[in-house]
Amino acid sequence: MSRISVRGFAVASATAVTTVGAVVGVAAGGAPAADDNNFEAAAADTTLLADIPAGQQAQVQTASLTQQADAQASAADAAAKKSAEESARLQAAKDAKSKKAEADRKAAEQKKKEKEEAERASRSAVRDASSFTAQGSYTVAQVKAMARQMVPADQFQCFSNIVNHESTWNYRAVNPSSGAYGLMQALPGHKMSSAGADWQTNPATQIKWGLSYMDSRYGSPCGAWSFWQANNWY
Repeated sequence: MSRISVRGFAVASATAVTTVGAVVGVAAGGAPAADDNNFEAAAADTTLLADIPAGQQAQVQTASLTQQADAQASAADAAAKKSAEESARLQAAKDAKSKKAEADRKAAEQKKKEKEEAERASRSAVRDASSFTAQGSYTVAQVKAMARQMVPADQFQCFSNIVNHESTWNYRAVNPSSGAYGLMQALPGHKMSSAGADWQTNPATQIKWGLSYMDSRYGSPCGAWSFWQANNWY
C-alpha cells in the first residue's frame, strides 16, 4: 500500500464531509455544523486519504461530491415544496373569497327577485275599479272599504294618510281656490279622466287614478307620503 502525503487534501475532504453534514442537518432542522476551527481536528479523527489504496481514492472523492450534490438537491426540493405549498394556500384563500363574493351576490339578487315577485303578487291580488258596481252616492266608510280592496295592504296606511289630509275621504271635495277635485285633490280634476269617464262621481275611479299617480311619480303611496310630510303637498 502506498502512502501519499496529502494531509491538506485530507483536511479538505473532512471539510467537505462536514459541509455535507451541515447541509443535511439544516435541511432536516438539526443543529448547525461545527465551525471552521474544528475542521482540522475533525480531519485528524478521519482516515487520511493517503491511508486508502490509490485505486480507491478517486471513488472516495467522487462519493464526497455526490453526497454534496444530493444534500443540495434535497435542500432545493424542500424549498420548492414549501414554496408550492404557500402558493397553493394563497390561491385557496383567494378562491374562497371569490366564491363567497359570488354567493353573496346571488343571494342579494334572489332576495330582490323574491321581493319584486311578492309586490307584484300583492298588486295583482287587489281589485280593479271596474269590479265595483256604480252607485248614486257613497259614504266615507264605503269609500275606505273600496280603497282597502284596491290599494296593497302594506301601502294602505300611507295612501289613507294622504287622502285624509287632502279631502277627508270626500270624493266630491272641491278646493274653492284652486279647483282641485276629489279624494286626491287632483289639479285639474279632469286629469282623472285617464282612469275613467266617471271620475267625478265614482270614488273607485279616483282611487285608481291616485294609486297610479303615486306609483309613477313616487314609486308607491308610502313614497308619496314621505314627500308629503316634507312638503305638505305631493
